[in-house]
Amino acid sequence: MKGIVFNLLEEVVTNAHGAVAWADMIDVSGVSGIYTSLGSYPDAEMVALVDTAANVLHHSSADVLRWFGRSAMPLLATRFEHLFAKHTTTRSFVCSVNAIIHPEVRKLYSGAGCPHFHFTDRDDGALIIGYQSPRRLCALAEGFVLGASDHFGQTVRVEHLACMAEGHPLCRLAAHWPA
Repeated sequence: MKGIVFNLLEEVVTNAHGAVAWADMIDVSGVSGIYTSLGSYPDAEMVALVDTAANVLHHSSADVLRWFGRSAMPLLATRFEHLFAKHTTTRSFVCSVNAIIHPEVRKLYSGAGCPHFHFTDRDDGALIIGYQSPRRLCALAEGFVLGASDHFGQTVRVEHLACMAEGHPLCRLAAHWPA
């Protein structure tokens, strides 16, 4: 996993809980704790940090990942303003992930292993988001959708229809934006 993801986690944890909380997470989880944005680090280190936060906060790892994604979105919007500027809605932004955002990520962070998304519109107006990644971080993707909705001033309800953690070949999320 690219170091920028670890850097974002450090920033959101520090902003919400202070620098001591981040240092404690590093100590308890047993990870190196030194991450450069362009570096690549074992996925197991992110899992260890998320699991540590979940244990300390008495939340599930999925809840921590959702919180992380939602909290990181304002930081991403500031750092990569040009990727957000072309969009006026969350749906438009989210649907640009494969074609615009992930190619930019791969240019900036060589070797980045980005997830792949499939999008389908449902008759009731929901956007069905198929998520595929060997990392199985669909809760982080859900958090990013929530954070993007916050950024665009929209309310979204995300429903988890299927999950790789439960043996499905991919995760399926339904994002509902009120009309």
